[in-house]
Amino acid sequence: MSDADPFPMSMGELIRRQRELAAVPMRQFASMVGISGPYLSQIENGLRAPSEQVLRNIAEHLGVPVSDLVDERTEDDTDSEEAMRDLIKADPNLTAAQRRALTEVYVAMVTTTRVQRAATG
Repeated sequence: MSDADPFPMSMGELIRRQRELAAVPMRQFASMVGISGPYLSQIENGLRAPSEQVLRNIAEHLGVPVSDLVDERTEDDTDSEEAMRDLIKADPNLTAAQRRALTEVYVAMVTTTRVQRAATG
């Protein structure tokens, strides 16, 4: 994750984050979904787009709706996330490493909250 793009919200990144939050190793998750490890790696790295069926299998095994894996943030979501990123970047009391770490924690929390909200309706 670079300082220039601390909010990578591609489908692959969302899939990777949800898999990591579920604490499932890549090879194990690929096997659960019925695809190869290299194919899952390519999806997570944005090199390949999954077919509709593979995307449905991924969502099912992550326990999230397919729509949660597709970046459907509203303008308000984007504005608030941008504001938080700007605050983190502007804090003179943080080192570059601390900024990156804080941003990663923030993104993980926001993603987790979205998934929990979607799961509860």
